[in-house]
Amino acid sequence: MKPKAAIKIVVDVFMTLALLLLMGYQFWGDAAHEWIGGGMLVLFIAHHILNAGWYKTLFKGKYTPMRVFQFCVDTLVLIAMLAQMYSGITMSRHVFAFLPFDGGMAPARRLHILGAYWGFVLMSLHLGMHWSMFIGLAKKHLKNPSRVISVSTALAGVLIAAYGIFVFVRRDLLTYLLLQTEFVFMDFSESKLLFYLDYLAMMGLFIFLAHSCSKILRKFGAKHKKEMPFTGRQCILDKTE
Repeated sequence: MKPKAAIKIVVDVFMTLALLLLMGYQFWGDAAHEWIGGGMLVLFIAHHILNAGWYKTLFKGKYTPMRVFQFCVDTLVLIAMLAQMYSGITMSRHVFAFLPFDGGMAPARRLHILGAYWGFVLMSLHLGMHWSMFIGLAKKHLKNPSRVISVSTALAGVLIAAYGIFVFVRRDLLTYLLLQTEFVFMDFSESKLLFYLDYLAMMGLFIFLAHSCSKILRKFGAKHKKEMPFTGRQCILDKTE
């Protein structure tokens, strides 16, 4: 693996860990939440610097169904993260308290709820779109895994996704995604382990959905390409697919 690719994976892993820690605000308190959020901001900037090529290819090549899906998710992730960062800095009482932000706390709180929960969903979808890469790395490491391992892994994915649906409903995440309340219910006595297992299951749900959709869209794109008449021109393929 090339050094840049390895760095990208490390940054993405730390972003995922930071995201999970930020969702468990009640366990860590204001100061830790803000410092983790500050770290998330640094990782977010690093992620975009490492993936600057994405911006250069926006107006190049053909937009296949998969590329359209990827573009929509990535753009919405960017919007959600910017909303979360801006609102977090506005409400900051520790890390960014020196900045001259005064007032607007109520709108910032609403924006932060939307940015946090939509960011969680969209970043999970973003991971799912690139899940084939992680599967490829695992297969390469295992060197031709047996059919039993492949089937067991697929079954585990389905079970995690099913539990993720249950948790999504039980924790009433739709209420926060639709901003039907301006206050997030937090159980300060809840087990950290159970909380993070639930959120990992919900993340697994959206990874599963995005990965499944990606496979369907890639197959659809490949089929459509085969059915297209030859025009004598070489199509520019999207390297992100």
